[in-house]
Amino acid sequence: MTSNLDHSFMQELEFCRAAVDERLDGFFTGDSSWGMLLESMRYSLLSAGKRTRAVICIKFCEAAGGTREAAMGAACAIEMLHAYSLIHDDLPCMDDDDMRRGLPSNHVKYGGFTAVLAGDALQAAAFETILKSDLPATAVFKMACVLAEAAGPHGICGGQYLDLSSDRTKLNADELIKINSMKTAALLSASARIGVIAGGGSSEQMQAAEGYAQAVGRAFQLRDDVLDCTATAEQLGKPVGSDDKNNKMTYVTLFGVEACQELIKEETNKAINALKGKLTDTGFLTWYARLLAKRNK
Repeated sequence: MTSNLDHSFMQELEFCRAAVDERLDGFFTGDSSWGMLLESMRYSLLSAGKRTRAVICIKFCEAAGGTREAAMGAACAIEMLHAYSLIHDDLPCMDDDDMRRGLPSNHVKYGGFTAVLAGDALQAAAFETILKSDLPATAVFKMACVLAEAAGPHGICGGQYLDLSSDRTKLNADELIKINSMKTAALLSASARIGVIAGGGSSEQMQAAEGYAQAVGRAFQLRDDVLDCTATAEQLGKPVGSDDKNNKMTYVTLFGVEACQELIKEETNKAINALKGKLTDTGFLTWYARLLAKRNK
């Protein structure tokens, strides 16, 4: 049964997503001789994503005493970086997926070289966008540094390298957690910390944001692995069961579905507890952690 508070938070979530979508729609427009590249960038950036990272960025900014508008530039930059990572993840030389968010992957629709360049351009645009944020120079510098760390060898790229270079049939729990903490949790953590910076928050609030996002990231990946075994391709908007087909080690392979469900609850509780007493209003973030733990796509 949905409570009035749940309804209010859901409206808040949809409003936040719509605000991000509206801002993103203003990027990469106009006629040019490289118009197909811009179209390819917009195709992945504007597809029906959950805007999880942008929402976390904005809501941590608000919880640290800032405004939605203060975090909007950074939130858009984070979505650009995320879109780049998905384009490259889907490439035949990476995870080799033909579908993303219910649509053909970028390289399937636009071809390989355009997809690679679209990803490259989105990554560059992410840093251009965050550096143009209308915030104090010190805050902008810190946000850019956090985003760069999440994108590079200590984050997305390093995690993808470990994933592709390892024998995924023989990973132990620690190795799997390491990969997923870099591929998934790193950008979620960056989103939360960047939000705190945009809101002018304290180092204590940064630590709370890190604890929340790391736990949410672990729960997020656990839920992904469960859905890959239990959901349909129509629900997820992408192929399911590919990990099992390729004999890739996942949390479900290691622990089983029921144990993973319990771990999702544990990590979600860790995320919620990390916030206590550190930020001004954590009602939405608490609700959102629980919502993500129950998502079906």
